Amino acid sequence: MTVRAQPAGQGPCVRRDRDRGSQRDIACFDGETVPVGHVEWISRPEVHRPVMVCAFSGWNDGGEAASTAARYLREELGSTRFARVDPEEFFDFQVNRPTVRLVEGVTRRIDWPVNDFAVAHSAGRDLIVFSGTEPNVRWRTYCEAVLEVARSLEAELLVTLGAFLADVPHTIAPPIAVASADPTWLERPGIVPARYEGPTGIVGVLHDIAGAAGLPTVSLWGAAPHYLSANANPRVSLALLEQLRDLLDLELDTGRMEGAARAWLEQVNEAIEEDGNLAGYVRRLEHASEEGEDEEMPSGDDLAAELERYLRERGEADP
Repeated sequence: MTVRAQPAGQGPCVRRDRDRGSQRDIACFDGETVPVGHVEWISRPEVHRPVMVCAFSGWNDGGEAASTAARYLREELGSTRFARVDPEEFFDFQVNRPTVRLVEGVTRRIDWPVNDFAVAHSAGRDLIVFSGTEPNVRWRTYCEAVLEVARSLEAELLVTLGAFLADVPHTIAPPIAVASADPTWLERPGIVPARYEGPTGIVGVLHDIAGAAGLPTVSLWGAAPHYLSANANPRVSLALLEQLRDLLDLELDTGRMEGAARAWLEQVNEAIEEDGNLAGYVRRLEHASEEGEDEEMPSGDDLAAELERYLRERGEADP
């Protein structure tokens, strides 16, 4: 079946292509017909020198720091959602169950695992922010769907945000490891080679496929205290946002996240001081951190080694 483009000015539409017995969605907007595959397009944004920033809830999101940072980025820069990955082919809904909620107290709505693309504008640079959920199956196909959006919008770089649980005290500035396999980015100070070997998550697969396709990638990993893993950690989210801002030379106001991080730290300190055992444990971590480093912040190589240990342990624990 031949599909004709929607006339300009009539907004987006979705049609079905059933050529050769197959069926796929076709997005049509502003006079252009775009085959979607596993991506559902709402509109096609105009972007300038875009960078794709990805964060995934799940295995790669210790203390929910990465997903929280991506959400803040979208909100603070006034982003607009323009596409999503259809979750139907990638999730076991008995594992990642959709949720139901009431809208205005009357209408029931089902929310599926989040896998949304949004465009945000910063001075001299546009961001394609992908907030995803680590899928259960078909990881390579899922990553290809994400990268198809990057290719379609001619992204210059892919940056992933991640967080892992480590033996670090909450009282020090959260350490951030910045890694890349791209020779050009490795020339920058503070970026270490990506040398990890062992079990990986969707972030590792995405980097591998993007690199093979010729798209440069950089990963940012924040170290979150393992004894505070039950709730979101805005302090690590703030550290990821600050590192991303410096990496891409963004104009990003982190004031709201700074306030959340201060409030979180006060609450945590109060709770820990009431628990003598935990307070003693934190002091031992502080002492170990001071003895093990000449400087307050661990090096990139040290963080990479800690990340390797975390990912291996997570991989061994998974069924």
